Amino acid sequence: MTRPVRSHAVSKSEKAFTLVELLVVIAIIGVLVALLLPAVQAAREAARRTSCLNNISQLALATHNYEFGVEHLPAGVINPTGPIRSEPDGQHVSWIVQILPYMEMRTAYELFDMKAGAYAPVNAPIRAVSVSLLMCPSFPGNEKNEDETVAFGTYAGCHDGSETPINSDNNGVLFLNSNIRYSDILDGSSQTLLLGEMWPFESSLGWVSGTRATLRNTSKIGKLTWGQRKDQQADPPGPLEVGGFDSAHPGIVNTALADGSCRALNVDTDAKVLEQLGNRADGVLQKEY
Repeated sequence: MTRPVRSHAVSKSEKAFTLVELLVVIAIIGVLVALLLPAVQAAREAARRTSCLNNISQLALATHNYEFGVEHLPAGVINPTGPIRSEPDGQHVSWIVQILPYMEMRTAYELFDMKAGAYAPVNAPIRAVSVSLLMCPSFPGNEKNEDETVAFGTYAGCHDGSETPINSDNNGVLFLNSNIRYSDILDGSSQTLLLGEMWPFESSLGWVSGTRATLRNTSKIGKLTWGQRKDQQADPPGPLEVGGFDSAHPGIVNTALADGSCRALNVDTDAKVLEQLGNRADGVLQKEY
């Protein structure tokens, strides 16, 4: 006997997010993104900081190779007389120009007329050349001035342990017409600053100029005297002012010592220690930093 077939109506109910559930999901995603962004930014800054330290290392190596070939460090600036004024008037050939052959830039070096000076029309093409090795990846400013005739750099040699004009009697390792040998660094090359990061102003005379554009002192580290970081166009008060080292990295300034070793210098380093680092022969036993 065949049973009667019963037909059942199948009801289908469509499921969807409610407005409250959707808002909760969006809020959770927003929180996760907010937590992730600082980590991403920190990772990017760490990469830029490492790249900057590599630039410092390459410049220190080029300076050492110059010393191996010439038997003394390059002059911080070549000029007939001093003190050096940060104005486009004079020979003002920087230490960076002198080490160009050791930076794989021999062509630029051979095209540069040393006797004519940094601001001569014949050297204008070289003065406008941007060099990636000379720019910190974290620097937020421009690589050139407004009319693109001057290329900037974010690294400077140490001319003195205190704020004083660039002259032939400075106590650093790179200064006016200097020819420092390692035997002249009485405090020891591992206790003396060679070069470090600095914050160029919009009025900077560029990496070919042996003024405060490529030379600084250890009077200040990471604490700008003129203007604020966000206002890097603020001009220094006088042409004989030089200024200290500074960087776009939070809390530190990448540096190289005269022995070629590179390290990050804390912005809270004691002022006396900074002065000793900038002075090649102060006769004081250097503290650990």
